Amino acid sequence: MDQDFRIETVAEEEARGALARLYEEARGRAGKVFNIVRSMSLRPSQLRASMAFYGAIMHGESGLSRAERELAAVVVSLVNACDY
Repeated sequence: MDQDFRIETVAEEEARGALARLYEEARGRAGKVFNIVRSMSLRPSQLRASMAFYGAIMHGESGLSRAERELAAVVVSLVNACDY
């Protein structure tokens, strides 16, 4: 039986406090709040940690260029049939 699962999220207009600031940071970086960010909206502290981890992976010291890191992320997403 197929089931339609949904992740509960906090809409941008309903965000307050730390979550509102995280959403604003996301809009500042990407021009919008992507669903991957919204998926962690019920746990702002975990969202902040995830965003810091992503920043370290994509912008920290590495033997890979930013383009190579993005390419690796795209390939992994394709292999996993993931939109992200």
